[in-house]
Amino acid sequence: MKVAYLGPEGTFSEEAAVKYFNEDEVEFYMYDTIPDVIEAVGEYRVDKAIVPLENTIEGTINMTIDALISFDNLFIEGEYTLPVSLHLLANKDADLSGIKEVWSISPILTQCRKYIRKRSIKSLQYDSSASAAKALKNSERTDVAAIGSISLANKLNLNIIDWNIQDNFDNQTRFIIISNNLNTEIDLMKTMFVITPGQDQPGVLSSILNVFTALTINLSWIESRPTARKLGVYRFFLEANNNCSRVTIERAVTILETLGHEVRIIGRFNAFESKSMKQHDI
Repeated sequence: MKVAYLGPEGTFSEEAAVKYFNEDEVEFYMYDTIPDVIEAVGEYRVDKAIVPLENTIEGTINMTIDALISFDNLFIEGEYTLPVSLHLLANKDADLSGIKEVWSISPILTQCRKYIRKRSIKSLQYDSSASAAKALKNSERTDVAAIGSISLANKLNLNIIDWNIQDNFDNQTRFIIISNNLNTEIDLMKTMFVITPGQDQPGVLSSILNVFTALTINLSWIESRPTARKLGVYRFFLEANNNCSRVTIERAVTILETLGHEVRIIGRFNAFESKSMKQHDI
């Protein structure tokens, strides 16, 4: 089985991939960006991929859901939640007081926004925490630091000059596992819907939510994203988490389509949470 994740070596996605796909016959493939990872599944170059969907502090990773719906053949088949602990990594002889800039991937910089603002330092975005740390290592600069994990610091022989700098100590990232097949098993806890309203009108989201309420479907996650058709027009991502039967889901889809909305099921899956006491990253 071929599995894609965000590289290079040392990213938080790599650690999540290794822990989730705990199988002998797995070939891992690294890609430079999250959209590239998802595209690899959409174009059938790999069988599955694992990508971050949301974080306790940063919220939804928009590049993930935007890339996910760009292919009609992509589905969520599982999820994996990891605790996230972030640290300031620096080259030898660097001192915390001399750091003027930090580098990392955008979601991680967002998770450390308060820390960055408090220290009045600049930030620079990279495609991954690992690529930022490698660039730091190669630069040999002592006025710049990268934000990443303990394992990343160990891989590159970087010093940790400040610990647990994320804005929330109880920080977690939820990853989703993507494949080309929609899971049709009956006993699955979660269902992910993407609903594109038939027309823009007052109360359209409220009318959509009323359908789920009437069918006693509990929604645990709602996100809106532009349709790219017209400014101010959105589609909605909704996650149901009360172990809905296929009959109930089909009834919801039928009602929503009767109301003129476009409905797509992009996932039926169960959740899995890391039981490790170690701290991990995106």
